[in-house]
Amino acid sequence: MAAIIGDCFIFILLCLFSLLFYYLIFRKPKNSRLVAYGCDLPPSPPSLPIIGHVHLLLSSLAHKSLQKLSSKYGPLLYLRVFNFPVVLVSSASVAYEIFKAHDLNISSRDNPSIDDSLLIGSSVFGSAPYGDYFKFMKKLLVTKLLGPQALERSRGIRADELERFHSSLLDKAVKKEIVEIGKEATKLSNNSLWRMSTGRSFSEKNGEAERVRGLVTELDGLTKKVLFATLLHRPLEKLGISLFKKEIMCVSDSFDEVLERVLVEHEQKLDDHQDRDMMDVLLAAYGDENAEHKISRNHIKAFFVELFFAGTDTSAQSIQWTMAEIINNPNILKRLREEIDSVVGKTRLIQETDLPKLPYLQAVVKEGLRLHPPLPLFVRTFQEGCKIGGFYVPEKTTLIGNAYVMMRDPSVWEDPEEFKPERFLSSSRSTQEEERREQALKYIPFGSGRRGCPGSSLGYIFVGTAVGMMVQCFDWSIKGDKVQMDEAGGLNLSMAHSLKCTPVPRNRPLLADQ
Repeated sequence: MAAIIGDCFIFILLCLFSLLFYYLIFRKPKNSRLVAYGCDLPPSPPSLPIIGHVHLLLSSLAHKSLQKLSSKYGPLLYLRVFNFPVVLVSSASVAYEIFKAHDLNISSRDNPSIDDSLLIGSSVFGSAPYGDYFKFMKKLLVTKLLGPQALERSRGIRADELERFHSSLLDKAVKKEIVEIGKEATKLSNNSLWRMSTGRSFSEKNGEAERVRGLVTELDGLTKKVLFATLLHRPLEKLGISLFKKEIMCVSDSFDEVLERVLVEHEQKLDDHQDRDMMDVLLAAYGDENAEHKISRNHIKAFFVELFFAGTDTSAQSIQWTMAEIINNPNILKRLREEIDSVVGKTRLIQETDLPKLPYLQAVVKEGLRLHPPLPLFVRTFQEGCKIGGFYVPEKTTLIGNAYVMMRDPSVWEDPEEFKPERFLSSSRSTQEEERREQALKYIPFGSGRRGCPGSSLGYIFVGTAVGMMVQCFDWSIKGDKVQMDEAGGLNLSMAHSLKCTPVPRNRPLLADQ
């Protein structure tokens, strides 16, 4: 009898759990406002039972699988992750409408519960809700590190690191060694950001530099899992499941150890600093009871983790992709080198101040970013329901924008798959204002709106000076006729096969100065 009662109790629990699961997964989203808006949801392609369209987002090249989906069903689609709504935008004109009319509505992100352990807790600036903390940190970031005046103050640091980059390549050229461009570019961007923000150089001797670069690489490997968690966390957290917490905490703790040591060093020398760097500014805000917004020690650490992650790999990959395109297009290499030689000459390295006088180099950089945007997908959340492209988008719908597709849209780009820097050169018929409006519509390698990347100007500088120096100072030989341009999986757009080539010095006066 007791066994029968026990079996019945287990059966009742299973039934209750099944009902709960059915409620979480199959209940209809609330679309009562459809009538009020007088429009339907965006079209939705066929989906799988229970999971909806999750399998499309699990592709190793999600931007490519979503590109095929939009090509078949349209530029604005309504997807399901289990029972939770996702809107996929693959059209530049639709994205422009969203950023122009609904930018504030999509300025926050609905983050997974793992954010409590991600990057030193829930203190991450980039994923913070659009509010006082986000505005305060962005203001500091722009005024003290990434704004025009701040970039001018730190120009000497980047010039030093560019010389180091040149010396490293020259040393390998003399020894006829093969260079892994992505690895060397990572050192350049990582060292530059570290010095700009902390006022100190990485120590290569004690392994500090290599350790931080390794942590950034590990963090990059977790980014796709984090994006996946962002989409899945609502159904799964209700069932008590925590995603990827152990992996993320491991990287987070390692970063914490490195940054705590640097923080202590700065605190001990805070009064001695005459030229305050970004870490000094944040420590001052941390200790100021009357600060515009009170920040914690973890806020500072999270900020630097995010800064190195966002600024290091993206810049390095953009340098690598652009150099690969240049090597694969000898005519473009020839024209670019002629421009640099005529403006800069052959007796000194290219400098940041040369960039405004090198329009073709600027066009090459822009074209590289168009074809290979650092982040092919961007994710936001609609905080309120609204009307987009004639369709209704419910509140709390996740927005996925496919920037990769938007910048290869044949309706707005001529020969979109071709590497043609000339498309970014000003014509006599176009005014600068017209060009700016056109760029805002279709060119978004760094996102757009309030959540657009605040480091875009620094990104252009990193890529422009690095690519310019490599073209100015070296010829490049590769194995085979062409560089393989296959893409690797991940949240950042990376090369599946790292660009490896041998540099050959071409400017003897520069060589003699070393």
